[in-house]
Amino acid sequence: MPEPLHAATWRFALPHTTAAVPLARALIRNTLADIGAPVDGDTAELLTAELVANAVQHTAGDEPIELVVELVPTGGWQVEVHDQDPTPPGGFSGPDGQGPHGHGPGRPEGPKRPETLAERGRGMLLIRALSADTGYRPTPYGKAVWFTLPPAEAVEG
Repeated sequence: MPEPLHAATWRFALPHTTAAVPLARALIRNTLADIGAPVDGDTAELLTAELVANAVQHTAGDEPIELVVELVPTGGWQVEVHDQDPTPPGGFSGPDGQGPHGHGPGRPEGPKRPETLAERGRGMLLIRALSADTGYRPTPYGKAVWFTLPPAEAVEG
């Protein structure tokens, strides 16, 4: 496993192909398990897979996608997926909100039900429903879309 950049951040480069999705699931599962993270690993895997799938599907090019896993000061976890496209992700409002520790700027719009028979459109709905917070922010090379999960004790209690 790669060494963290500091005590609580890990970065992984993923290919800009559909192979990135199962790879990201395995990386998040193994990272959280190896460090004994008190978080719902199944939810972390599902939401990570959704973000990575969106990055692969909705961004052009073959530049790698970056997966960043970080322990946040509250004891929860933040997962970010960086891609090279600065276009805000679907389902997010304008740049007026702030995420945990100022990550903003984009905030998710209110829940929108996908069409009943639609095969797509449920990813961001799942992320909004199952995460403690979510958003996006511009980066020098595109954007980062993120979600946070609270410590498992906070979920259970």
